[in-house]
Amino acid sequence: MPHVESEPIEAAESSGGLARLPFPPVTRSHILHCSYHYWHPLYRALTPKARLIPLTDPFISYLLADGIVLPPDQPRRSTLAGDDSGIETSDSEDDGEDEDPSADWLEIHNKIKDTIKELGGIVTPKLNWSAPKDATWIAVTNDLQCQTPNDIYLLLKSSDFITHDLEHAFDDTDLEPVDNLASEAIADHKKIPYYLVLRKYFNLNPSLEFRCFVRDRKLLCICQRDLNHFDFLFPMRDMLRSRIQSFFDDKLNDTFPDSNFVFDVYVPPPHERVWLIDINPWAIRTDPLLFSWLEILTMKDPAPLEEEVVRLSLRDESEVIGGAQHTASGRIEDCDVLEEENSDEGETSEIENISPLPEFRLVSRDDPEAYGFTAPQYSAHKLPRDVVDASQAGPGGMESFMRQWQDLLSKEFQQQQDESSGDDE
Repeated sequence: MPHVESEPIEAAESSGGLARLPFPPVTRSHILHCSYHYWHPLYRALTPKARLIPLTDPFISYLLADGIVLPPDQPRRSTLAGDDSGIETSDSEDDGEDEDPSADWLEIHNKIKDTIKELGGIVTPKLNWSAPKDATWIAVTNDLQCQTPNDIYLLLKSSDFITHDLEHAFDDTDLEPVDNLASEAIADHKKIPYYLVLRKYFNLNPSLEFRCFVRDRKLLCICQRDLNHFDFLFPMRDMLRSRIQSFFDDKLNDTFPDSNFVFDVYVPPPHERVWLIDINPWAIRTDPLLFSWLEILTMKDPAPLEEEVVRLSLRDESEVIGGAQHTASGRIEDCDVLEEENSDEGETSEIENISPLPEFRLVSRDDPEAYGFTAPQYSAHKLPRDVVDASQAGPGGMESFMRQWQDLLSKEFQQQQDESSGDDE
């Protein structure tokens, strides 16, 4: 749940002086309802395989502590040179007397090791709301794959998104209303029941992951999560939209406690099943991706499907029946029947003005705004390019970079000393 900056300028320009986005009050109970530990038990059968590990105060303090000190039993030992590298291992030769940082949360450490083994040896981590996607630059694999507990700790401690979960979960929220389940956590953010979520790693195709916006229990709009153009998505749009709409109607609409929320889904081949990946708050902190929040908040509701049925019933009965027979092998729920039956141009125009399903926005090849989407995500949370390149080159590359950096600092310090001595003379 990384923080997304607000859009006051866009709102003011687009609405003739609107000072701020017209969000309804964001309650602390809503934030907690979007926490993985809350919604996962409700929809466990709809999600990829995952395990939740409750976190203790000592472990949370470890995540928030400055510097990165890893427990001694990691298989891949850091080879970073210098005392100022910021990353240490408690089994290094120079500081073998250092305390094991996992001593105060050894049960969690062992549970993480067991869970990694249970889930096939590779997992991806997240906390209640956020995954450390902004810290993948520091991982050997340059993604969220973790094979050891120390892989997980390194990502979590390097992530601004994780820090936001731990220290700013209730920013810009109202206290009321609350429910019984959330009341204790709402009273004091330090009592939020934090969990480490370890999800079994699988090869997720990012082009088939979609963000869905729900307002007043209506699926308002959908868009890609990966902000690149994919040709193959356009012929599939109606089918995917119908799959997602049915998933929302059958699984989420009547079961999630809040009427406004954002959820992410994954529709892998053969595109017959929809997986729930995440649920996000209806708040400025959630990235609207291909939309703007002003656009979403002021968007008209999709017209109910019943309105279209009424209009079709005004046509000749035999024509409608014939159309239904003609599309029996197709996807009637995708409204293909409307496209095939509307041979009259004027009548087509009338019915096309009704949108029975949510807007589904994809990145077009010729969209001039799409060219900016290829910029690296989370760049504001990353280190300079030289550091990223060095980390991708493996331990040797990072060691060489640190040595060059220390040499540069030493030369600069020596130059300052020489200049200071010259001035004194």
